[in-house]
Parts: sequence; C-alpha cells; structure tokens
Amino acid sequence: MPLDIRDLEQVPPLDSELAARLADVDFPTLGHYLEEGFCDPALRRVAGRGRLVGRAVTVRITATDSTLLHHAASLVGPGDVVVVDCGGDRRHAPLGEVVVHALAARGAAGAVVDGVCTDIGALREVGLPVHAYGTSLLTTKLHGIADGSLNAPVSCGGVAVRAGDLVLGDDNGLLVAPAARLAAVVDEALADDAEEPGLIAALHRGDRLGTLTGATRTVENLLHPDPTTA
Repeated sequence: MPLDIRDLEQVPPLDSELAARLADVDFPTLGHYLEEGFCDPALRRVAGRGRLVGRAVTVRITATDSTLLHHAASLVGPGDVVVVDCGGDRRHAPLGEVVVHALAARGAAGAVVDGVCTDIGALREVGLPVHAYGTSLLTTKLHGIADGSLNAPVSCGGVAVRAGDLVLGDDNGLLVAPAARLAAVVDEALADDAEEPGLIAALHRGDRLGTLTGATRTVENLLHPDPTTA
C-alpha cells in the first residue's frame, strides 16, 4: 500500500473551549451517554497523570518501521495527541524515550499506541500521558518503508480514529470521538457530575440507590405491569 500523507494544516484545530469543558468531566460519566468510541479496555495508560484531552494526529506504520512516527513528531503542536496504528503488531515498540521527548518538546498533549512502547522508566519521568498495550525491548527501526499514512483514518483499540477527533484518556481507559459528538453530551455530563455528591450523601444518610435512581420502581413495574397500560 503506498504512502498516504495528508497535510496537518487541513485538520480542524482543537476547540480550546470544548477541551476545557471536557477536562472538567469525569470521563466515565460520558459512558452513560455514548456507546461508540471507547477503546479496548486493555489499552491502558502506562505513563502520565491526570486527564488527557487533545486532538488526534494519526499515524499508521508497519510493524518494524517508525519513520513516519519520527516525521509526525516534528509536526505536532500544543494539544495534539499522536495516535499510532501499528498494523496489529504488539512486539515492536515504536515509541520510547526519544520520541516522547520530541513530542513533549513540541507541546503535545500525549500519545496513544495501538501496540507497545519501551523505555517505560524514562516515559514516566517525562510525564507525558502515554497509553499502550504494554512494553517491549524489541523496537522499530528507521527502514523508510514506503507503506503507511499520516493524518488518514486509522484503527486504535478497535476504534476508527480520524485526524481531528478528540482523544480523552485517564486511568479508566480511552475514548475517541468527533468533537461534535462530545459537544452534544458534555453539558449533560457536567450536570450529572454536579449532582453526584448529593446522591452519595443521600446514600450515607440511609436512602436506597434503587429508590433514588428509579431502578426499584422499574423492577416493580416489570414484575407487576399495569394492565391498563399494556
């Protein structure tokens, strides 16, 4: 497959206002409203802290060649999250100490590897959020193979990722979705988060969860349906 290199300047910029609102959301709350975009739970954060919110810059490489990733690391800017599709390979690590320092120096928000990384101690010292399936001593090389893509659609954690999508990540996992999809639910999610302390306080006062959420009434209606509404 020939190289597919697309101009990062054509990718929609990060909406800083939306990003700030999303950074205030407890990300699992978004799981109450969305079904698509959640990456494989095995794709875990291996370095960095806090909530990751950024714009996807997509890279597809071959199993052994990280030439395109090095090129992409020279192009990213503040708020970008490099999402690396390794073509299903989980033996060769394309991302290690040097690449992470390159991303951090450019102000990138983080990196997601649909594979493995290396130099985990150094990655944790840098502190840039990195999500991967694990670590490996075996690394990619700079072969210059004419196969791969930059800012074209990729697959990561079982999710289709397009350049410009928003990447949200924390210790619970990863969510990748178009900005418009997240903008449609962020206000409701923030409202839910604001109500949660009151709900928890009520539980500790002795109220029952099923009563507070309406689940108990739903179960009762399922067991004893009203024949007039059938």
